[in-house]
Amino acid sequence: MAWTWRFEKSDGTETEPALQPEEFPTQGDAESWIGEYWKELLEGGAAQVTLFEDSTKIYGPMSLQADGA
Repeated sequence: MAWTWRFEKSDGTETEPALQPEEFPTQGDAESWIGEYWKELLEGGAAQVTLFEDSTKIYGPMSLQADGA
């Protein structure tokens, strides 16, 4: 099983991320990565992300904006 992120603009269209992640072996690895790089991704044009396990949507879209921003 592979865990991947879909990077989207605020209107939900897919966009290329500023940082290109590989597939992650676990959900925790994927979530740790997004927690570490969300600011760079946001600055690079991604407004929200959706997490997938293989082709199954797990959750999202999740905003990359900090609360209160």
